[in-house]
Amino acid sequence: MDARLRRVNKEITDCKNDKTSNVKIDLVDESPFHLKGTFPGPEGTPYEGGTFEVDIVIPESYPFQPVKMKFITKVYHPNVSSASGAICLDILKDAWSPVLTLKSTLISLQSLLCSPEPNDPQDAEVAKHYMTSRSSFEETARYWTRIYAGGPADESKSGQDPVAIAGLEKAHVDRFEALGFPRDKVIDVLRRLNYRGKNVTQITDDTIVEKLLS
Repeated sequence: MDARLRRVNKEITDCKNDKTSNVKIDLVDESPFHLKGTFPGPEGTPYEGGTFEVDIVIPESYPFQPVKMKFITKVYHPNVSSASGAICLDILKDAWSPVLTLKSTLISLQSLLCSPEPNDPQDAEVAKHYMTSRSSFEETARYWTRIYAGGPADESKSGQDPVAIAGLEKAHVDRFEALGFPRDKVIDVLRRLNYRGKNVTQITDDTIVEKLLS
């Protein structure tokens, strides 16, 4: 058994024996080098109550090279790509150390959900939303947690509302839809323009209509 396999097997066993962290690691297709990590959303955040899955690939030179991780569960967060699940976290790149483990890295991802770094974003649009209107961002992140991570239901909202998923105000979408533009295009344009919070007063209707017509 090579050193990499011994190390990974020990880490998987240690994680299974740890009943306090709530971090789980499972094999994917019986391969010890392709794994799935799972952890609960941290309390006191918009991710609370959700269960988040992470795809883990162990490189050949592990532990001297960082593991490759990306979210399987869709997450609305400045440092996670809302499209691909790619993660911006220093220990997955230059700050990696062989003393880090799969469990400690997953716990760092959990901590990242608590403390976004919008100035070093993986998803620029989400980072803009976070910095423009924190309350609106948190509402959207909470909504994504419910829809994609099995988070607690908000009884006042049901179904997958594309306006809420985009972090927009329904009244704003309705106004431009009433001009005859397709709803999905209105949502896409307003999302790309970051038409939220204080930005609403800074973006003219003419700018929006021009984008809708292009």
